Amino acid sequence: MRTAGPDKGSELTSAQLAPVGRETVQDRVYSELRRALISGLFEPSQVLTIRGLADALATSTMPVREAVGRLITEKALEALPNRSARVPPITIERMDDLLRTRILIEGQAIALATERITGPDFARIEAILHEWDEMRALKQPKDVDREVTLNQKFHFEIYGSCGSTVLMPMIESLWLQSGPCIRVAIFAFSEAGEVDTAQYHRRIVSALATKDVDAAREELAADISRPFEYLRSKMLAGENSGRTSK
Repeated sequence: MRTAGPDKGSELTSAQLAPVGRETVQDRVYSELRRALISGLFEPSQVLTIRGLADALATSTMPVREAVGRLITEKALEALPNRSARVPPITIERMDDLLRTRILIEGQAIALATERITGPDFARIEAILHEWDEMRALKQPKDVDREVTLNQKFHFEIYGSCGSTVLMPMIESLWLQSGPCIRVAIFAFSEAGEVDTAQYHRRIVSALATKDVDAAREELAADISRPFEYLRSKMLAGENSGRTSK
């Protein structure tokens, strides 16, 4: 007589399901660090220690170490000794490369979105612009963290309408690398009294509303280019000033 073995269905289920506790923490840590980089919450050249990040995230060092390793692979961070990493510094060559690529990739995304965007999409975009207006109307000390977050939300709300599952990860990767530059640019714009970013965003929305693909591309390129070109000119001015002072 055969002895009944374990239920095959249960055995397969157990084999296919991995423990979720540690994996969930790793994913959450990675997602939070990724969100912070995309939103520009870290500054260029900022050094991040594994222990410091673990304390800030209220977790152990292991999931942080693995998340940082993934971000280093994605070129969002640079490896340093002593269990630390660095947000890549700003260089003119790096900014020029990022700008060219962002205009190319995000330009295609907004072109696709122009044909697909719907009324509910516009409502969400307008809500973001309204939140921006409310923030500016308070006339309180500049909230850079909120400003960079709203900027990211605005762009990704539009790109989410493009219908491409291939473009979105590419755009996220580009924002991982350029987010810190945007943060620095927002500070620089504030110091120089530059025109509010919301004006550029409204021009993009106007082009979307009229289904004008060429105008949408052009307005997006102008919006993306502004912080990169401003920082580029500022860095060149600093280099020239350093040469003349020698």
